[in-house]
Amino acid sequence: MSIGNSPESPEDDRNFPADDRDSIGRALQQARVAAGLTVEEVSASTRVRVPIVHAIEEDDFSRCGGDVYARGHVRTLARAVGLDPAPLVEQYDAAHGGRPAPTPAAPLFEAERIRPEPRRPNWTAAMVAAIVAVVGFVGFTMFNGTSGQAGPQSVAEGPAPVTKTTAPKPKPVKPDPKPVPSESAIAAVPADKVTVKLTATDDKSWISAKAHDGKLLFDGLLLAGESKTFQDDERIDLILGNAGPIELYVNGKKIEDSFEAGQVERLSYTKGDPQAG
Repeated sequence: MSIGNSPESPEDDRNFPADDRDSIGRALQQARVAAGLTVEEVSASTRVRVPIVHAIEEDDFSRCGGDVYARGHVRTLARAVGLDPAPLVEQYDAAHGGRPAPTPAAPLFEAERIRPEPRRPNWTAAMVAAIVAVVGFVGFTMFNGTSGQAGPQSVAEGPAPVTKTTAPKPKPVKPDPKPVPSESAIAAVPADKVTVKLTATDDKSWISAKAHDGKLLFDGLLLAGESKTFQDDERIDLILGNAGPIELYVNGKKIEDSFEAGQVERLSYTKGDPQAG
């Protein structure tokens, strides 16, 4: 009898749960125990609150705040205890009506995006056209007056000296000076503060932002197309409930981390070159 191949090996139980595979909470709990981790240690590493970790291990997802956040918690906890999150997320989707569909942007934002801006009248072109018309009329009048007076005097007195009349040239219209490009609001962030800007690109996300002293700056939904900017003297702590659609700028620099839809991210940023905490 080979002890290493025994079906009761903790390594096999951790990666291939047998009778309990239909229970997500039991699979996470067994993997955590096999890894020698406490609930508090898992909570500290994932930043998922201790009561929520306990509830998920008891297959109670009511405290997660919805399917999107529950899927994100399952994925985060599975990685923390060394499990492949994909089968557990698929198991959750199968038990809760499938993967949640992305929420379309509100019609109000669609109407605002397609509304054309009113065209401004081109006063410069109108002034040039008026000047050309006046100069042409004056030249035509002076030419006709000179031709009418030269006819009767040419027989008795000889040819009259021809006086050349030069129509006044229109003053060149100076083009409007090119506007000096201004620095963007993000590029001009103050160096003595930490500035964070979040934009929900194609889906909504729950956002929580706190200052370094624990003061709550924002706690709520950021709808698709909306942006929020936060500043603090030392540090800003973020929780992204649905990190996938979030575009993030910190101290004028875009954060290139690729977040997955439904993923819960807890981040901290300070002054200078952004480094996630």
